[in-house]
Amino acid sequence: MSAIHITDLEAAINYWRQKQPSPDGFSLAKPTRALAEVYARMVWARLEEVDPVGLPDVAMQAWADWYASTPDTPCIAICSTSQGDDVCKGCGRTFAEVQYWTEMNALQKRATWRRITQDGSAWRFNKYAERAVEARQV
Repeated sequence: MSAIHITDLEAAINYWRQKQPSPDGFSLAKPTRALAEVYARMVWARLEEVDPVGLPDVAMQAWADWYASTPDTPCIAICSTSQGDDVCKGCGRTFAEVQYWTEMNALQKRATWRRITQDGSAWRFNKYAERAVEARQV
Protein backbone atom coordinates (compact mmCIF):
# COMPACT_ATOMS: atom_id res chain seq x y z
CA MET A 1 0.00 0.00 0.00
CA SER A 2 1.23 3.47 -0.83
CA ALA A 3 0.65 5.81 2.09
CA ILE A 4 1.21 9.44 3.02
CA HIS A 5 3.75 9.86 5.80
CA ILE A 6 3.12 12.30 8.63
CA THR A 7 6.25 14.29 7.72
CA ASP A 8 4.77 14.93 4.27
CA LEU A 9 1.58 16.18 5.89
CA GLU A 10 3.64 18.53 8.08
CA ALA A 11 5.47 19.84 5.01
CA ALA A 12 2.19 20.29 3.13
CA ILE A 13 0.62 22.13 6.08
CA ASN A 14 3.61 24.48 6.27
CA TYR A 15 3.48 25.02 2.51
CA TRP A 16 -0.18 26.06 2.71
CA ARG A 17 0.36 28.19 5.84
CA GLN A 18 2.93 30.17 3.87
CA LYS A 19 0.90 30.24 0.67
CA GLN A 20 -2.38 31.26 2.35
CA PRO A 21 -1.57 32.76 5.77
CA SER A 22 -4.22 33.17 8.41
CA PRO A 23 -5.94 36.52 7.99
CA ASP A 24 -6.65 36.86 11.70
CA GLY A 25 -3.95 34.78 13.39
CA PHE A 26 -6.14 31.84 14.38
CA SER A 27 -8.30 30.69 11.46
CA LEU A 28 -6.87 28.44 8.75
CA ALA A 29 -7.37 28.45 5.00
CA LYS A 30 -9.42 25.54 3.68
CA PRO A 31 -6.45 23.43 2.41
CA THR A 32 -4.49 23.98 5.63
CA ARG A 33 -7.49 23.09 7.77
CA ALA A 34 -8.19 19.91 5.78
CA LEU A 35 -4.59 18.74 6.14
CA ALA A 36 -4.46 19.74 9.82
CA GLU A 37 -7.55 17.66 10.59
CA VAL A 38 -5.94 14.57 9.03
CA TYR A 39 -2.70 15.34 10.88
CA ALA A 40 -4.50 15.70 14.22
CA ARG A 41 -6.25 12.35 13.76
CA MET A 42 -2.92 10.72 12.95
CA VAL A 43 -1.28 12.18 16.05
CA TRP A 44 -4.22 11.11 18.20
CA ALA A 45 -4.05 7.56 16.84
CA ARG A 46 -0.21 7.58 16.90
CA LEU A 47 -0.01 6.79 13.21
CA GLU A 48 3.00 7.58 11.07
CA GLU A 49 1.22 6.94 7.77
CA VAL A 50 -2.30 7.32 6.43
CA ASP A 51 -3.99 5.60 3.51
CA PRO A 52 -4.83 8.33 0.97
CA VAL A 53 -7.99 6.47 -0.07
CA GLY A 54 -9.81 7.65 3.05
CA LEU A 55 -8.70 11.28 2.88
CA PRO A 56 -11.25 14.00 2.20
CA ASP A 57 -10.97 15.36 -1.34
CA VAL A 58 -9.86 18.78 -0.09
CA ALA A 59 -6.99 17.26 1.93
CA MET A 60 -5.89 15.02 -0.94
CA GLN A 61 -5.93 17.93 -3.39
CA ALA A 62 -3.99 20.11 -0.93
CA TRP A 63 -1.39 17.34 -0.54
CA ALA A 64 -1.20 16.90 -4.33
CA ASP A 65 -0.71 20.65 -4.84
CA TRP A 66 2.10 20.65 -2.26
CA TYR A 67 3.65 17.60 -3.89
CA ALA A 68 3.64 19.38 -7.26
CA SER A 69 5.82 22.09 -5.68
CA THR A 70 8.54 19.60 -4.63
CA PRO A 71 11.46 18.39 -6.76
CA ASP A 72 10.35 15.48 -8.93
CA THR A 73 13.53 13.45 -8.89
CA PRO A 74 16.43 13.00 -6.49
CA CYS A 75 18.80 12.56 -9.46
CA ILE A 76 22.03 14.58 -9.36
CA ALA A 77 23.11 13.43 -12.86
CA ILE A 78 25.69 10.98 -11.52
CA CYS A 79 24.03 7.62 -12.09
CA SER A 80 26.08 4.66 -11.00
CA THR A 81 23.25 2.23 -11.87
CA SER A 82 24.24 2.76 -15.49
CA GLN A 83 27.61 1.30 -14.48
CA GLY A 84 25.99 -1.79 -12.95
CA ASP A 85 25.37 -0.75 -9.32
CA ASP A 86 22.16 -2.05 -7.76
CA VAL A 87 21.78 1.25 -5.87
CA CYS A 88 22.83 4.58 -7.35
CA LYS A 89 25.66 6.23 -5.43
CA GLY A 90 24.45 9.64 -6.62
CA CYS A 91 20.80 9.64 -5.57
CA GLY A 92 20.32 6.45 -3.54
CA ARG A 93 17.57 4.93 -5.66
CA THR A 94 17.60 1.28 -6.69
CA PHE A 95 18.06 0.34 -10.32
CA ALA A 96 14.32 -0.42 -10.58
CA GLU A 97 13.39 2.94 -9.03
CA VAL A 98 15.61 4.78 -11.51
CA GLN A 99 14.31 2.72 -14.42
CA TYR A 100 10.60 3.08 -13.57
CA TRP A 101 10.62 6.56 -12.01
CA THR A 102 8.48 8.10 -14.73
CA GLU A 103 5.87 5.37 -14.26
CA MET A 104 5.71 5.71 -10.46
CA ASN A 105 2.84 7.65 -8.90
CA ALA A 106 3.32 10.50 -6.42
CA LEU A 107 2.95 8.26 -3.36
CA GLN A 108 5.54 5.78 -4.63
CA LYS A 109 7.94 8.61 -5.39
CA ARG A 110 7.47 10.14 -1.92
CA ALA A 111 8.11 6.72 -0.32
CA THR A 112 11.36 6.50 -2.28
CA TRP A 113 12.33 10.06 -1.30
CA ARG A 114 11.65 9.23 2.35
CA ARG A 115 13.74 6.05 2.23
CA ILE A 116 16.75 7.68 0.58
CA THR A 117 16.53 10.72 2.87
CA GLN A 118 16.43 8.54 5.98
CA ASP A 119 19.36 6.49 4.70
CA GLY A 120 21.29 9.66 3.83
CA SER A 121 24.27 7.82 2.33
CA ALA A 122 23.81 8.93 -1.29
CA TRP A 123 26.17 11.58 -2.59
CA ARG A 124 23.27 14.02 -2.92
CA PHE A 125 23.13 14.09 0.89
CA ASN A 126 26.83 14.33 1.70
CA LYS A 127 29.55 15.04 -0.86
CA TYR A 128 27.56 17.57 -2.88
CA ALA A 129 25.77 19.06 0.10
CA GLU A 130 29.17 19.65 1.75
CA ARG A 131 30.53 21.26 -1.41
CA ALA A 132 27.53 23.60 -1.62
CA VAL A 133 28.18 24.79 1.94
CA GLU A 134 31.90 25.24 1.22
CA ALA A 135 31.13 27.26 -1.93
CA ARG A 136 28.90 29.63 0.05
CA GLN A 137 31.66 30.22 2.63
CA VAL A 138 34.21 31.29 0.00
